[in-house]
Amino acid sequence: MSTRMKNSTVIKEEIDKFSRMSEEWWDPNGKFKPLHKFNPIRVKYIIDNTLLHFKINKKSEPLNGLNILDVGCGGGILTEPLSRLGANVIGIDASKNNIEVAKRHLQKGNLKIKYFCATPEEFKSSIKFDVILNMEIVEHVQDLNLFLNQTSKFLKKNGIMYVATINKTLKSYLFAIIGAEYILKWLPIGTHDWDKFVKPDKLREIAKQNSLKFNKLDGVKLDLFLNKWKLSKDSSVNYISNFIKT
Repeated sequence: MSTRMKNSTVIKEEIDKFSRMSEEWWDPNGKFKPLHKFNPIRVKYIIDNTLLHFKINKKSEPLNGLNILDVGCGGGILTEPLSRLGANVIGIDASKNNIEVAKRHLQKGNLKIKYFCATPEEFKSSIKFDVILNMEIVEHVQDLNLFLNQTSKFLKKNGIMYVATINKTLKSYLFAIIGAEYILKWLPIGTHDWDKFVKPDKLREIAKQNSLKFNKLDGVKLDLFLNKWKLSKDSSVNYISNFIKT
């Protein structure tokens, strides 16, 4: 039975689970191998849609000057490449172990990222962000409405929020759990709970309640021939969506 805390986005077992794997964040062949494979399409999607939204035309350091908050940043595998593209990035995560790993890895490069061990409801910021990332995290939180409410409060008006997650379908159960965890062993068994997967319509509805206007949704699937992730019209398993703060 999950340990649930009142007025909190946290499920303790979820934090403990990722804390135990934290030392493997930067191992491209470890438990986070799927995320390393997923990273290039995530970065490209964020760049393309952010530049389009803010009408920015830059080839070098395209995200220069933008303030980005990476929620549930883990060990920083998405946070760091965005910083290299010129963004001012802050990463927060509820796992102390994850943040320690992220800070240690940060010392290997010349990047100015600030990391904090905090949930969205605990985090304090004197600034509003241009971009907020909720990537592969909403399927691990206790209360999706509270989570979007707490993360959206840090987003400036007309800012853009990205949400990447897994659809709640029979296909997602077969592919993301049975296939990825039990058969292919891409992920440790128990990484995902199908009951926590989120249908796009539900995500849109909750986002709307929190002053987030739906902008775009794209499916993401693994091209087995090329062994890399790419955008797809099929959103029945993985998908990325973005919302604009109204």
